[in-house]
Amino acid sequence: MRIGDVAQRAGVSPRALRYYEEQGLLTSERTPSGQRVYPDAAVERVQLIQQLFTAGLPSRSILRLLPCIDTGHGSPEAFELLAAERDRITAAMADLASARDALDRVIDLANHPTPEHCPALREPAWAPYKPEPVTAH
Repeated sequence: MRIGDVAQRAGVSPRALRYYEEQGLLTSERTPSGQRVYPDAAVERVQLIQQLFTAGLPSRSILRLLPCIDTGHGSPEAFELLAAERDRITAAMADLASARDALDRVIDLANHPTPEHCPALREPAWAPYKPEPVTAH
């Protein structure tokens, strides 16, 4: 199957397939003219890779998991890797939640400024203009 056919059936771009090959996640044969040819199983493989990317796994982790997937036998290392990736994602979610909470505080201050947080509200923020009295000569 040619690259365009695999891409269309799997719902990805040909560029994604070339990236998967560069990362060692997918293999192809080459025709004498240098075109990539994939086995029919490549469509299912690409869909699996997409599911793993959607789950937040980086390509280096997917590469480490593929031998277990190919043999149908999970290793203790594979389960440790999955648990570590879940912990990484959980920590990233906590960091994002903290950033969101900080942004909520900034938005609240912007909507309800106080002199403590906004120098322009401090007295005196600047000296008001007072024209000199005009004196008659």
